[in-house]
Amino acid sequence: MGNRVAVVGVGMSNFGELWEKNLREITLEAGMMAIFDSQVSGSDIDALVVGNQSAGRFTGQEHLGALAADVGGLGNLPAYSVEAACASGGAAVRQAYMSIKSGEHDTMLVFGCEKMSDVNQSEAMNTISVAADWEWEGMFGATFPALYAFMARRHMLDYGTTEEQLSKVTVKNHANAAHNPFAQFQRPVPLKVVMRSGMLADPIRVLHSSPITDGAAALVMCSEETAKKYTDTPIFIEASTQASDTLALHDRESITEMKAAKISSRQALDRAKVEIKDIDVFELHDSFTISEIMLTEDIGIVEKGQGGPALDEGLTEIGGKFPVNTSGGLKARGHPIGATGVAQIVELTLQLRGECNGRQVDGAQRGMAVNTGGTGATSIVHILGRD
Repeated sequence: MGNRVAVVGVGMSNFGELWEKNLREITLEAGMMAIFDSQVSGSDIDALVVGNQSAGRFTGQEHLGALAADVGGLGNLPAYSVEAACASGGAAVRQAYMSIKSGEHDTMLVFGCEKMSDVNQSEAMNTISVAADWEWEGMFGATFPALYAFMARRHMLDYGTTEEQLSKVTVKNHANAAHNPFAQFQRPVPLKVVMRSGMLADPIRVLHSSPITDGAAALVMCSEETAKKYTDTPIFIEASTQASDTLALHDRESITEMKAAKISSRQALDRAKVEIKDIDVFELHDSFTISEIMLTEDIGIVEKGQGGPALDEGLTEIGGKFPVNTSGGLKARGHPIGATGVAQIVELTLQLRGECNGRQVDGAQRGMAVNTGGTGATSIVHILGRD
């Protein structure tokens, strides 16, 4: 288990409502970009893995591992697909990490993809809801906006978090996405517009929520020895960890804490032998803006209850001490469910290479991605660093 694992290539389709493209086309686009970026030959790839939540419900297509190998012309190599709700992309990255680290595979192509706009909004919401506890939550009409509204309202009650602070996450992430050419929403949004947007489930407004998005992201990952053949500046995955929590909110000790993220982030820091202050840039799962606030607390950027004030102080802005969601996050970059966890690694890789024009964190040497599934029932954390 001594092999170090590197990211040597990254690629993404545009994120948005991609009416003119189907699932296989956006997946192929992201994969080809990652291969071209890495300069790895397709014949050098010895396995691939796809992260996806619900292609069968959104598009009618399952068996995505074989599909990706087929459309990519990659022949008879092993091809896997994994599902972990909104953390499916992170699960794909972790699957590749473990496969390479074990020595089973050497060079892998990793995809995350979702095509969500081919069904109507009601069907999309029903499909997304199966990532919660369907028997105890979804069956009774508890959508994700409603579940996160419970979490937000309790956080506001316990810690004094305000609707304005929920809205400042949106403002920050839209400002970052304005410099991301792949983002769904490449424009800033004023605070007053966010706070006047329609109410989904009090206190969650439309502009506190990530959108319905189509998109794909891809990585080429390989062993350290192989990475040296392709680049002088590989980005290494220093830690990959995962933890779980109860699927339903009502079974948790606290609905203002994402315990799985708390556990997996501590494990990742321990394995990478670093502290939270050593991380220069973060990609945190902001499916709803309260999620980003809670995660900044649960991974240790700030103390519990201080996620809101951290926004008032600019702590998580580019130029702040702990820049969060430089890509625009799920809120503004977009949230094609299976692609999100891979897109987080794409952003961190570009940041550590110094290739994020307009949104670059100066001198970034190490980054952390936190990809959560459901209302935090799954948490997958990766720490990346320059050599």
